[in-house]
Amino acid sequence: MTRWMVNPAPTGQRRGRTARTSLTSRVGRWSANHPWLAIAAWLCFVLASIVGGSLVGTVEATTQDSLHGELARADRIEQAGDFPEAPTAESVLITARTGKLDLQRTRAVAAELSTWMRELPEVARVADPVTSLDRDAVLVEVEMTGSADDADTRVGPLLAATTRAQQAYPDLRVEQVGSASLAKALTETLAADFVKAELISVPVALVILLFSFGALIAAGVPVMLALSAVGGAMGLAQFASHVFPAGELVSSIILLIGMAVGVDYSLFYLRREREERARGRDHRSAVEVAAATSGHAVMVSGVAVVAAMASLFLVGDNTFSSMATGSILVVGVAVIGSLTALPAILVTLGRWVDRPRVPFLGRRVQRAERSRFWAAVLRPALRAPLVTFVLSAGVLVVVAIPALQMNLKRPTVTDLPRSIPILRSYDRLAEAFPSNDLGTGHVVAIRTDAAARPSVEREIAELSKRITEDSRFAQDRPPTVRRSADGTVVLATVHVAGTSDSSAATQSLRRLRTELLPQTVGTVPGTEWAVAGRTASDADFRDRMAAALPPVVAFVFGMTFLIMLVTFRSVVVALTSILLNTISVAASYGLLVLVFQHTWAEDLLGFTSNGAVVSWLPLMLFVILFGLSMDYHVFVVSRIREAAQRGVPTRQAIEQGIVSSASTVSSAAIIMVAVFCIFATLSIVEFKQLGVGLAAAILIDATVIRAVVLPSLMRLLGEANWWAPRFLAGRRRAGVIRHDSDADPDPVTQVDSDAETQVILLAGDR
Repeated sequence: MTRWMVNPAPTGQRRGRTARTSLTSRVGRWSANHPWLAIAAWLCFVLASIVGGSLVGTVEATTQDSLHGELARADRIEQAGDFPEAPTAESVLITARTGKLDLQRTRAVAAELSTWMRELPEVARVADPVTSLDRDAVLVEVEMTGSADDADTRVGPLLAATTRAQQAYPDLRVEQVGSASLAKALTETLAADFVKAELISVPVALVILLFSFGALIAAGVPVMLALSAVGGAMGLAQFASHVFPAGELVSSIILLIGMAVGVDYSLFYLRREREERARGRDHRSAVEVAAATSGHAVMVSGVAVVAAMASLFLVGDNTFSSMATGSILVVGVAVIGSLTALPAILVTLGRWVDRPRVPFLGRRVQRAERSRFWAAVLRPALRAPLVTFVLSAGVLVVVAIPALQMNLKRPTVTDLPRSIPILRSYDRLAEAFPSNDLGTGHVVAIRTDAAARPSVEREIAELSKRITEDSRFAQDRPPTVRRSADGTVVLATVHVAGTSDSSAATQSLRRLRTELLPQTVGTVPGTEWAVAGRTASDADFRDRMAAALPPVVAFVFGMTFLIMLVTFRSVVVALTSILLNTISVAASYGLLVLVFQHTWAEDLLGFTSNGAVVSWLPLMLFVILFGLSMDYHVFVVSRIREAAQRGVPTRQAIEQGIVSSASTVSSAAIIMVAVFCIFATLSIVEFKQLGVGLAAAILIDATVIRAVVLPSLMRLLGEANWWAPRFLAGRRRAGVIRHDSDADPDPVTQVDSDAETQVILLAGDR
């Protein structure tokens, strides 16, 4: 049985004070003493989460969950009119593959296809064929039965009828486009992408860990623990969806962050345990030391990530709330697994954790305990800290400058990859029938009272007249108007020339909101109006992101400061943490602009630049990166602080802390970068930008920031790194603790009882 006792304190210190052990140390010791129980509890927790989540199911987010401002007002007006749900529309476009289109024959084909469609139970109505203005295309519009929520699962028979017509008339091009068929195609594409990401990320992480540890079991443990954390978090997210309905990106975020932090946390823990065994400790003692040091760093890092992700709740948007929930869950589960299941697994495996060894890799890993490469990289920061800091920080600031020209935009159908066949069909449909562009058009919702109906009708007629005279609106299709049963609510769909993200659409939205509606319908007393639609949604979303950024940044800065302050009892360390993370995030923003707002990387990454960055990405990147950066920062600064608390001079403490942690940080960063780069290979531009942004920031953070900027800054500050006001620092009473164990009779531990962190001291280190 393990016992912890206080030895007589050194001269000048109080005797008889019982040192406090940290929570991570107590949890790690319990798991080490009850390994099979800890492992069984972890497996039961993961299985219960997965099974329970599948039983309660997932509540998917609806459009109404993310409505705000004028969009929400338009929705309330529409609901007041009690309109029947708008039918889901599909369009079948018929064009000639080569040469001029034979209109008479094409109309006959369209009539035959219409007959087939009308026979389907999924079809409510088939409109008469329409010929394009230049007479080179025929359009058949089909309305589906049932709700739009599950239309993508019921559109299959319509697609089959279109395919049948295509096979019967191969000289024509018969293709179907609509919200349901497009959603079905995108769902299938995303599913295939994520299967690819999962299949690639696991072996990539395993290979990197194999090079890091030189042993198969040691490499496999972090991967298996990360996968189990992702599985458990997926199950818990299904429970959470009943409070915050799940957005379409939740599963992606859980996989992305779960694999990254799950592997990293296990890697930190496992490397420290291996380091302590190399110093002569037995497995159980090494695990307890790892729990007190790396385990503490893991817990602090996890709290930092959770705090950063919690800031997304301030946005007040369900999409961000659901992503925050998924991120918090997977990080929390990964931390729990690292602090409970991992020490139990290591004690159970014993020396088997280093088998089977890869001979060459095993020797290389042993030789790399103290990296000569990172010692060389670190040398300029220690010898000329001012010059090194100014140059390295200056380079990062220069990289960040392009972020000042960042354009924000929500992706539309035009930004999706044309490798998906239906999107090429969409392009041909938009070219032949411009006003048929999916999502293009403003929905004007108007509500008045019965007495004002005649006046409102006159103003609506005037509004329609002005719209038909404005080239920014579609001229091939007049506004369509629907009225409620009592006539007090009117919905007018105003079509736009071009796509929903075009300058014409944006200008027409501005004119509707600021000129046309206030000057017509807005002049009738007691009348309420609002403009919705895709263009309005995009514009309002950008405004909401701009409004949400200041409170989110303030919250993240504040929580980061408090967490680092409590952890290291240093105001300076807390402030420099914020400074370095901000530089890292800014540099990643600059790289995003350079890559995605220009065309030079299109062939490399397989995308077409739309000259913008996804509008939700800067906020999301800021939050994720501020959290993930704490992994490396806490781990590295903890090692520096350990040396400083042993009385090592600051310059030497910086060198010891960074060089001793360099291989661990490098391996962890490589894994994160590899996982994020896999997402950069997916089809959708949102995931490409997310993957590139995260990979670039982590790479910058783990190399330039941690090996150059951080040490040069700490070297400049010297002893001031650990400064704190007297009321915060408190009276530090250090005792010398003896760890009584048959296998390890003499190791000692110095405990900083105020901060409740343990710093391991071996006799040979003092």
